[in-house]
Amino acid sequence: MKLSELAKKTGLKSINEFKDKDFESVYISDMVSDIITVAKANALLITLQTHKSLIATANLVDVAAIVFAKGKTPAPDVIQLADKAGIALFVSDLDTWTMASKLFALGIR
Repeated sequence: MKLSELAKKTGLKSINEFKDKDFESVYISDMVSDIITVAKANALLITLQTHKSLIATANLVDVAAIVFAKGKTPAPDVIQLADKAGIALFVSDLDTWTMASKLFALGIR
């Protein structure tokens, strides 16, 4: 599924310019070390964390996009870093459990 299609189906709000591409899986975590060791390339990462280290980690793993749950929004310098890395950023007002349930209902695993 393309990122733009996901945004339409789930109500995600884009907070940066992004290349519309397919993502292949979903991973949910707030721990940088966990993301590094378990998340897969081209995954959709769902988190509450909004710091620069998260962007560096997402870039290392090569995630397709990051979804910030519970309306969390990163600072402008974090968004700028994601832009440089080519990582799409979205915000959802939903908590991580509800967002995961919505993705599951769409057949996304």
